[in-house]
Amino acid sequence: MRFGFVLPGGDVATLVELAGEAEAAGWDGVFYWDGIYIESIGPMYDPWVVLAAIALRTERVRIGAILTPLSRRRPWKLARETVAVDHLSGGRLIMPVGLGALDDGGFGKVGEPTDRKTRAQLLDEGLTILTGLWSGQPFSFQGEHYRVEEMTFLPPPVQTPRIPIWVVGAWPSMKSMERVLRYDGLLPNKLSPAGGQGEILPEDIRAMRAYVDEHRTQSTPFDIVMEGRTPGDDRNQAADSVRPYIEAGITWWMEAMWTAPNGPGDLRTRIQQGPPRTDG
Repeated sequence: MRFGFVLPGGDVATLVELAGEAEAAGWDGVFYWDGIYIESIGPMYDPWVVLAAIALRTERVRIGAILTPLSRRRPWKLARETVAVDHLSGGRLIMPVGLGALDDGGFGKVGEPTDRKTRAQLLDEGLTILTGLWSGQPFSFQGEHYRVEEMTFLPPPVQTPRIPIWVVGAWPSMKSMERVLRYDGLLPNKLSPAGGQGEILPEDIRAMRAYVDEHRTQSTPFDIVMEGRTPGDDRNQAADSVRPYIEAGITWWMEAMWTAPNGPGDLRTRIQQGPPRTDG
């Protein structure tokens, strides 16, 4: 069981400092996020620049951006960026991906596709290109949206067989879950009867875990990642909040302080209080 901390904001220098403090406090991962323009959030930075700086400040923690909307990232450019960060970190990068949130102006304000079907197609084609270029072998691709003439991208990532890819799975959509099965981890999302997002309960995690165990054919490690917020000043309550999800089958808990209070001081305090471990 691993515990990550998501850095929701702050200036670049503070983000890098907090990442180092998280490693010292015993967290297993430090994650930023991938945004272009979200007016309600304010200042934000390119995730690959931030992660490169974090890679050089830390030695042990896994790093990544939760999450990258691959449909608005050119996959060949992303292949170069991710390999660079994987090498800088000594093979510690994780790649969480999904369709992304449309409140980011990086979609509608710049003419990127916003309909779900097209974004899903771009996600699938982008993942195929990304993993093909990561292979370090000659690769070409012809899809509905992208065309890649034969290229060999070198160097390949440090990690083999590839940089781990975590994919958003919209439960109980089988099409979405089938995409998850092709990769290395699940970021659970639950569809409500009204078509929105529902609360993810331990029984939902248990059902998703059973689906993955039954249908995934690869023998490589597979993660299920749950995101939430726990009270750092009450270790017992924090552990009680996380324990049902661990028992249901998650392998990562992401501490995410997306809402106030979440200033730099609040983040530092929660980081230093340590992960909500259930083993004492």
